[in-house]
Amino acid sequence: MIYKRSSELFVEAQKVIPGGVNSPVRAFKSVGGDPIFVKEAKGAYLYDEDGRKLIDYIASWGPMILGHAHKPVVDAVIAKAQKGTSFGMPTAIETEIAKLAISMVPGIDKIRFVNSGTEACMSAVRLARGFTKREKIIKFAGCYHGHSDSFLIQAGSGAVTFGSPNSPGVTRGTAKDTLLADYNSLDQVKDLFEANPNEIAAIIIEPVAGNMGCILPAEGFLQGLRELCDQHGAQLIFDEVMTGFRLAKGGVQELMDVRADIVTFGKVIGGGLPVGAFAARAEIMSHLAPEGPVYQAGTLSGNPLAMAAGLAMLQELNNDGEIFESLAQKTAYLHKGIKESLDRHNITYTINRIGSMISVHFAPDAVVDFKTAAAGDNETFKKFFHGLLEEGIYIAPSAYESWFLNNALSYEDLDATIAAIDKVAKTL
Repeated sequence: MIYKRSSELFVEAQKVIPGGVNSPVRAFKSVGGDPIFVKEAKGAYLYDEDGRKLIDYIASWGPMILGHAHKPVVDAVIAKAQKGTSFGMPTAIETEIAKLAISMVPGIDKIRFVNSGTEACMSAVRLARGFTKREKIIKFAGCYHGHSDSFLIQAGSGAVTFGSPNSPGVTRGTAKDTLLADYNSLDQVKDLFEANPNEIAAIIIEPVAGNMGCILPAEGFLQGLRELCDQHGAQLIFDEVMTGFRLAKGGVQELMDVRADIVTFGKVIGGGLPVGAFAARAEIMSHLAPEGPVYQAGTLSGNPLAMAAGLAMLQELNNDGEIFESLAQKTAYLHKGIKESLDRHNITYTINRIGSMISVHFAPDAVVDFKTAAAGDNETFKKFFHGLLEEGIYIAPSAYESWFLNNALSYEDLDATIAAIDKVAKTL
């Protein structure tokens, strides 16, 4: 289906914006066709420039956990904007949201606010290197920690070899300090530590992956990483940009009872505005400037509008004892409906789910890492995506992205989605 106004806007955008978008996944390259341009959103719904209403399952890639244009968040931003939008000076609201975040998340004493998840992860790695006085890090294939040079690395010829850049502009000198392992493979991590004794500063990981579809850690995997870091004097960094304040008040650390040394946040913590953060116990954070020698700065860090939105969001999540269970129940209901529809039409698939994150992989085997995610049938996914779009359902335009449910979704919305999936499944 051609969305006339969106297509016209895309043509115009390509004249002045590289690829017509300001973040690559928006361009629909992996599913084909022209991207949908959004005009406005409210609650569980997007309204596009062609006048269509879409049930939304990306929630701005996670932050809209309570729905779009949530009134307490909008009211907080408006009230704050009327008093000025940026000062480049300390404000009391920064301390207020810091205290609340620290009270919600286990194992952290201090938090530094930045402007994005990318910035948070980049800064967390720098802090880990400064704290340990080591240079190498371990990351996992398929985990995305933003577009900082250290993270845009592909695997070498084996698990214990150095990676190489997978984007022009990333130097081989940077790549040599990033080691790769497969998600859920403790043995590969052990081999990396053994091959690089006293050189590894940190492991950085999405404790629940969301950038190769939703992928859960195998039983004992996160605990094993914790033990290896303790054994080898390395820091364990949990990238909870997606999972923080979404899967539980205290994120995956609370949900799975595994403590990281440094945790990064984004998405929900900003209430929809550009915010990131990284946090740790005081011993580690004391190494950060101006208290310590590890430098990090940002003119717009702690921006009052972003802090107001984030504070309103966290206050509601902290005060609502039912929100995370309500979201998990809705996601389980959707999972059941998708399963029944795909089974009815003999579609090969795997569904991964935790809390309010879920993804459908058109793959025959369990999806536990990037290799198994990549084995999915992308042509089927393309048909699935566009079929749902025609039915008024908007899911991530990539087979390698999680869906994020928001609590504004009603069970009527879920039933409409399941009915649409059943209709589309007949054509796959």
